[in-house]
Amino acid sequence: MHLIAISINHRTADVALRERVAFKDDAIRSANVDLYETKSILENVILSTCNRTEVYAVADQIHTGRYYIQRFLARSFGFDVEEIKEMTEVKVGDEAVRHLLNVTAGLDSVVLGETQILGQIRESFFIAQDEETTGTIFNHLFKQAITFAKKAHNETDIADNAVSVSYAAVELSKKVFGKINNKQAIVVGAGDMSELSILNLIGSGVTDITIVNRTLAKADQLASKHQVKSAPLSDLSNLLSSADIVISSTSAEDYILSMDMMQHVQQYRKNDSLVLIDIAVPRDIDPQIDELESVFNYDVDDLKGLVDANLRERQNAANEIAQRIPAEIEAHNEWVNMLGVVPVIRALREKAMGIQEETMESIDRKLPGLSERERKVISKHTKSIINQMLKDPIKQAKELSSDKNSNEKLELFQNIFDIEAEQAYEPKKSKRRVNSTGRILGFE
Repeated sequence: MHLIAISINHRTADVALRERVAFKDDAIRSANVDLYETKSILENVILSTCNRTEVYAVADQIHTGRYYIQRFLARSFGFDVEEIKEMTEVKVGDEAVRHLLNVTAGLDSVVLGETQILGQIRESFFIAQDEETTGTIFNHLFKQAITFAKKAHNETDIADNAVSVSYAAVELSKKVFGKINNKQAIVVGAGDMSELSILNLIGSGVTDITIVNRTLAKADQLASKHQVKSAPLSDLSNLLSSADIVISSTSAEDYILSMDMMQHVQQYRKNDSLVLIDIAVPRDIDPQIDELESVFNYDVDDLKGLVDANLRERQNAANEIAQRIPAEIEAHNEWVNMLGVVPVIRALREKAMGIQEETMESIDRKLPGLSERERKVISKHTKSIINQMLKDPIKQAKELSSDKNSNEKLELFQNIFDIEAEQAYEPKKSKRRVNSTGRILGFE
């Protein structure tokens, strides 16, 4: 069996291509089943997000497994196999495990260290489990990857520092106020950056948000989408008298918030702190406003400095997490190797305990007058003899798991002790294919 990871991501395909190779939510389940029914595939999990579509599979052969996965993707999205090959990264064995660990921990994301991917991996794994397309290998490996990512996020600062401008804007507000859930915010503009700012404010618990825009209809539409308030640009001066946070991102050529307007507003404020964050280029907020007391005015360069510093912090944390990955790969390999040993050890124990039980039955026949206490003592000592005799053979069997010729040596081990172990990894059986009426059509 071989692990294969095939990935279409932000490095291999632009956004226009990635949009064309994303499984819709309602198609993931059937896609998992379709892939599982494919030749050479023993287990599979499909991950599909806005930035990546990936197939993780256990296959009986590397080359055929890779081909049939790429053919499956081509058929699913209307591409030629050669086109799919050009936009995919293929990882096999340890590199496939490494890739899964990197992705789950957020080390392979567009935004380094983002945590959303962990939930998406978990959900993809659960869906595959529900559809019974996972088995012994993936039930263990994906749980290991999810546990690893959780621990990495808890023990490092990789997700604690803002690395997007809109998120950094909200984080700057927190540096001034501490908690901002009870603050009043104004978002000037109704474009993409403004919407991201709204989402980050909502994510930080802010409920009092007003969108201000020159075109009120756009403000109304965005406000309705996120269930916040809207107002025309002409109301900005009045709103500033009670606001705590202002994030501005418009395409205006002149200042939206001038020094004169802010001086007028200051007459009605009670020296409360006001955070102004200008993420527009050219700037929306007059830089002279820096001179006013209790006003904290930040522009995009200030935010960039914070983002760059935070990105360095995230990279340091990412390097720390990356150093832990080889140990995780080794642990996975040890677990896989032990799969072949465990049934052998179990068979050896079962045979030995069977001999002990037969011996006790013989003793019962030959010494029928034994008391219950005497019988328990004899049973305990015979089991102790068995366990001591098995100690070294079991140790030797475990050491065979890491031997390059482990299969041959385990077979010899079974012959020596005259035991027959169950197959460590049972490939899926041939599955009957049925038509829509349920009639059996044949076997694969």
